[in-house]
Amino acid sequence: MLFQNKTAIVTGAAQGIGLEICKQLASNGANVILNDLDETVANKAVADIYANNEKANCISVPGDAGNVSFIKQMVDKAVSKFGSLDIVIANAGITLFGDFFTYTTESFFRVMEVNLGGTFFLAQAAAIQMKKQAAGGSLLFMSSVTGHQAHKNLAAYGMSKAAIEMLAKNLVIELSPYKINVNTIAPGATVTERTLEDPSYQTTWEKITPMGRPASVSDIAHTALFLVSDNAKHITGQTVIVDGGWTSVSPSPY
Repeated sequence: MLFQNKTAIVTGAAQGIGLEICKQLASNGANVILNDLDETVANKAVADIYANNEKANCISVPGDAGNVSFIKQMVDKAVSKFGSLDIVIANAGITLFGDFFTYTTESFFRVMEVNLGGTFFLAQAAAIQMKKQAAGGSLLFMSSVTGHQAHKNLAAYGMSKAAIEMLAKNLVIELSPYKINVNTIAPGATVTERTLEDPSYQTTWEKITPMGRPASVSDIAHTALFLVSDNAKHITGQTVIVDGGWTSVSPSPY
């Protein structure tokens, strides 16, 4: 029970990678705040966690993870419900594809609001609380291989993910005196409900990933749990790429 008596917030967590992280945190003893924009889907995700683990301690806190007022309310909810905040995983993000020459201001600023603003201000609110507690804590951001290698029609998205990795590096200076470590995961192609909407997704990435398959959500979640555990407290400011070797060779899926 690596996370007994610890409380974790995971944003964008009603399905895919975020949900798997919540499941694994709950099964390892954590109190889990599961956030998603869609209240119905978030509540269903919590019900699914309890259906598979009756000893879980997980609540749904639906809302926009890019909204600063909501972020503060979510942190307050975690503390009022469970007494502390020890782990924050900024998993929420949006991908709005678009050609660079015609990309709209609305799409650009929404990507930045959620991916950058949501991560920055969640880290800020959580770190303020962790500083008060004086017991340290762990922050984890979700980047992408598109922050390392160019992908067609993802200029804004890739830009936001590269910036998240720089944020983690910079926060080492700010947070280390308070025993708060901060790291980033950059997943590669990952099989989720969303990516499987493309019927060719899995076979395409099987062919161009050196390890012969895209990642599973468990691959990403296992990495996440290590980085927010006490076993990784001396790791900070780092980005771990989980992509089956794709960024080493980088063949385009197009």
